[in-house]
Amino acid sequence: MADIIHMPKLGFDMKEGTLVRWVKLEGENVQKGDVIAEIETDKATVEVESNYTGVLLKHFVEADSIVPIGDPIASVGKEGEKVDIGSSANITANVEKLKPDKVDSIQREPLSLEQSDLNNDSNERLKSSPLARKLAKDLQLDLNEITGSGPGGRIIKKDVVTAQNSEPKAVPAKSEGFPKENEKKRSESTGVGLPKSIWKVSEIESSENRIPINKLRQAIGRRMVESKQQIPHFYETYSYDVASLMSVREQANLTLPDDQKLSVNDFIIKAVAITLKSFPNLNASLVGNEIIQHGSVHIGVAVSVEGGLLTIVVRDADLKPIRIISSEVKEMATRVRNGKIKPEDVEGSTFSISNLGMYGVHHFSAIINPPEAAILAVSAAKQVPVVVDDALAVGWRMEATISADHRITDGVEAAQFMKALAFQIENPIRLLL
Repeated sequence: MADIIHMPKLGFDMKEGTLVRWVKLEGENVQKGDVIAEIETDKATVEVESNYTGVLLKHFVEADSIVPIGDPIASVGKEGEKVDIGSSANITANVEKLKPDKVDSIQREPLSLEQSDLNNDSNERLKSSPLARKLAKDLQLDLNEITGSGPGGRIIKKDVVTAQNSEPKAVPAKSEGFPKENEKKRSESTGVGLPKSIWKVSEIESSENRIPINKLRQAIGRRMVESKQQIPHFYETYSYDVASLMSVREQANLTLPDDQKLSVNDFIIKAVAITLKSFPNLNASLVGNEIIQHGSVHIGVAVSVEGGLLTIVVRDADLKPIRIISSEVKEMATRVRNGKIKPEDVEGSTFSISNLGMYGVHHFSAIINPPEAAILAVSAAKQVPVVVDDALAVGWRMEATISADHRITDGVEAAQFMKALAFQIENPIRLLL
């Protein structure tokens, strides 16, 4: 019997996805792990891999179709093996072909017949990834003038970035209120690259810019509103002594090549994962009237992407060495930013970490990622004045704030977790063993 490949679920609230392109055609040989299609969700464009080896026997849906999660999209089996046509008809009954007149009802970015999307000569859609089309539109670049380096000459994100970098810089128009002889003075007084908002209001022409909210930002907004409205958050902050951690990290990185160096966040992920094993209510989810305490620790790590953020997942983080955690985070972050994420990269987290320390943030709190019980907001590690043995000294400190769901846990348990986490963070050599 032929094996069926289904539309994957890539997030707690995902209900459907758009199959934007078939990579493997009917009749082609497929190996387990081969990419067979690309799907687009509210959050990203994702490559769908085959879990089977054989021949791709049938596509159950066409490209540019909206498919509910869990619905079959293709079958893989032995050459010549037949697929039940009747069952295929039932499958496609639930699939809606994406058409321009239906885009608004599904909150999808409008399909355009502009030159950036269509080839004027052949009136056919250019071979380009969804991310490349969106980026080209944002940068006001014509896809017809961009050479694709992807499979079959397909235009990918890298090609758009390259084209943008090679574009001649436009000469800024003379601004009303800025005579040419005063432009040098303006540059010197405001600094090159500083936003216009710091210039004197009387010297610039007021303008308004309206930007449509992209699908990722819509999804983030929807989930965060639901989280804040439905989950009773409470917050606790703890200050950690990270002098030993900074020293151990520095020594470890002396022995590692540049592409394998460890970050402070790698240590935090490992420390949190180990600590969570003793606090099952914080590694849990609320489903109906039941608290599900997860047996495995899968740490979600917030990653910034164009137009928003995504959470990548380090699975079984309590069992992995820090170097493996570091390597996996780098690989997944690269795939996410290149629009090449895998389903397992972004689904299944049981606890999340949001780290803004690299931006110098000294304190913040994060919104819980449903259906998880808590999220840890990690701030910058900084040298600050501290009191040691009744004397003033310089020490390393880092603040972290836990946001927790009061339906699942309470203040005492969260405080005990933060204190237990201090033992792991402040004794970092244990994390390397």
